Amino acid sequence: MKSQYRVVVIGGGVVGASVLYHLAKFGWSDVVMLERRRLASGSSWHAAGGVHALNADPNMASLQAYTIDLLSEIEKESGQNIGMHMTGGLTLAGTPERWEWLQANYRIFQSIGIEDCELLSPEEAQRRCPIMSTDGVLGAMWADREGYIDTTGTVQAYATAARKRGAEYYEETKVEELIQTADGWKVVTDKGTITCEHVVNAAGLWAKQVGRMAGIELPVSPLKHHYLITDTVPEVAQADFEMPMTVDLEGFTYMRQDQKGVLVGIYEIDHEHWAMDGAPWNYGEELFQEQLDRIENELTLGFERYPSIQNVGIKTWVNGAFTFSPDGNPLVGPVPGKRGYWSACAVMAGFLQGGGVGKTLAEWMIHGEPEADAWPMDVARYGDFAQNKRYIRETTGQFYSRRFVMTYPNEQLPAGRPLKMAPAHDAMTEAGCKWGVSWDLEVPLYFAPKGFEETPTLKRSNAHDIVAEECKVIREGVGLLDISGFSRFEVSGPNAEVWLDKVMASKLPAPGRAKLAPMLGEDGRLKGDLTVLNWGDDTWWIMGSYYLRAWHMRWFDDHMIDGVNIRDLGEEYCGFAVVGPKSQAVVEKLAEQDISGLGFMGCDEFDIGLVRARVARMSVTGEKGYEINCRYGDHIALRRMLLEAGADEGIRECGFNAMLSTRLEKSFGIWSAEFTQAYTPGMTGMDRWIDWDKDFVGKDAALAERDGNGPAQVQVTLEIDALDADASGYEPIWSGEDRVGFVTSGGYGHYTGKSLAMALVERDKAEPGTELTVHVVGVERPACVIATSPYDPNGKAMRG
Repeated sequence: MKSQYRVVVIGGGVVGASVLYHLAKFGWSDVVMLERRRLASGSSWHAAGGVHALNADPNMASLQAYTIDLLSEIEKESGQNIGMHMTGGLTLAGTPERWEWLQANYRIFQSIGIEDCELLSPEEAQRRCPIMSTDGVLGAMWADREGYIDTTGTVQAYATAARKRGAEYYEETKVEELIQTADGWKVVTDKGTITCEHVVNAAGLWAKQVGRMAGIELPVSPLKHHYLITDTVPEVAQADFEMPMTVDLEGFTYMRQDQKGVLVGIYEIDHEHWAMDGAPWNYGEELFQEQLDRIENELTLGFERYPSIQNVGIKTWVNGAFTFSPDGNPLVGPVPGKRGYWSACAVMAGFLQGGGVGKTLAEWMIHGEPEADAWPMDVARYGDFAQNKRYIRETTGQFYSRRFVMTYPNEQLPAGRPLKMAPAHDAMTEAGCKWGVSWDLEVPLYFAPKGFEETPTLKRSNAHDIVAEECKVIREGVGLLDISGFSRFEVSGPNAEVWLDKVMASKLPAPGRAKLAPMLGEDGRLKGDLTVLNWGDDTWWIMGSYYLRAWHMRWFDDHMIDGVNIRDLGEEYCGFAVVGPKSQAVVEKLAEQDISGLGFMGCDEFDIGLVRARVARMSVTGEKGYEINCRYGDHIALRRMLLEAGADEGIRECGFNAMLSTRLEKSFGIWSAEFTQAYTPGMTGMDRWIDWDKDFVGKDAALAERDGNGPAQVQVTLEIDALDADASGYEPIWSGEDRVGFVTSGGYGHYTGKSLAMALVERDKAEPGTELTVHVVGVERPACVIATSPYDPNGKAMRG
């Protein structure tokens, strides 16, 4: 072992070994992996080893598909048998809602390129898995690319292949301390000290401690997970094919063949955390005693689903720990505020996602950006609030217990909530507000009569008419919307304008003006759909999506220059938007200065009643509107004054559901839907805001798109002939038998009375009037490309 490497990877499980392999494969061979005991001696050795390509998130699905393709490659490259069995797999639906959900997901998988799956009747499913009972099964989905591998062999294969490419790894080498230096890190081990430029925390069950060594509190926790392996099952032994991987969602179990018996795994509702501060250092290849009382209900369902195993013995019980994040996705990428420290933790499905995680992290480290949009597993999707132990316990436990429980798109889950609340939260709740959550913050969805409860559904909910009334108020009168859930960054210093002009692709606004500003990565793909405000006093604001605060701050820090100060105002400022044709009349009653001179996209400081506020004349609803930004301490008073001033105008409080409906009617895109790291300005129409005459980050790549053949797909607005459901995202779009695009977001335009969607489609299908079809909750419906902004296409309302 040398005393200096470019990268030290801490942890010798499947994730660490994959990171090591990909760093070497992509050209960085001066890398080492340190394992405190033996390879695969954490969670990897006792994992069930299941692999499957299905994931409703297209980026995660592509990473899983990459992992599956890679497994056979590393087997050949390393010469290590990984015991791969691609048996195919079944996912069973046992309720009408679940069967509807499975049919909808089947279509979404088509959108994201997973072609090798099909829907089956219960009888067809049983023919593929003859040991299962069809009692209660309404249907199933079959996927070809499912199966299992030998876990220890797979870790060895990654490590051996990495070593063949020049990387090194050492077992029985415990990391004891991390010291950040001006040039990187010192990694203190029980075998000596290593200096390096980069450290990767792939420590699995010990990720918490390795994070704390660097002053980081990662939102991870181990939980216990059961599976059993039976003795020989006669029906399995007699079959001339392997039983497929089978997931019984209503039974909370998964099953696969294991030699001549079967393995049955359980996601028990009664979850149990273990070692929330990290596994003991001397823990390794131990297991816990099985806890039959905790898994009794799920175990019973499993034995009922597979009657053949009722008559055979159980050969092995496994009750082992796996590490989970609050949403179950990995925590990957550069940790904000810790240059050279990288996370590769909480990869619950390590053998399914480990290859993709290793590829992503290696690309990120070497090239500055991963090939695929890594947001679903980016460590920056959580902020400091997620360091709280109770938050971690509640959210990881909720995810585990709901692993196979159906969650509806309009369902609000309780774990870790409420946490942060705008000051007027209680008064708004008393007024009927129903809340959602963005990052750590409670955000208003809509205001309902006392006693109203929304019913979870895949279709239009019983809150449909309530939201319709709020949209009408916004379009015809005046609505009041809490905008605490917008991010705000203050930029100042002698080089503030120079820095902004470089990182933003748009022309900067003049003093007293605001401007929409796309931000690009070096590869020309989007990094933000932001608004820049020039307050005219040598300070600027950047406004964007609240839940991207840590992600955007990391980007800003990584591209910082001297003479610039940037401050996240998310704990200091909040506010309200007053929107609608009567909005000016309301604000004028309170403004001590003349508000009528504030034109569209203007911004200035005003006295709004007793509140000194920063006001911008803009609104995402497409109506005339004023975004009034105030200090947190002024929030309650500002709301009270606006409601009193607007009483004669019929002011009504509204929520984000109405805002999202009205923005669809204007064809306004939003981040994580129309705009993501995977898309370019040309695809999304953001190129119309680019100032091509200046230099900016990502210009060369953006010019190559503009001056080349252009994007294959472009953004359009669709009107869908829907019945009782609307598109939401990733539904496939068809021209005859050809799939020509997919929905980026959708919903009901309450004021226009249209079911609308925004979508990416092939360029020759983008003309208004083009007839297409879209699958909505699994049902194919007629659709038509329409001109953008079906409401007020000339923008007279918001400019008036």
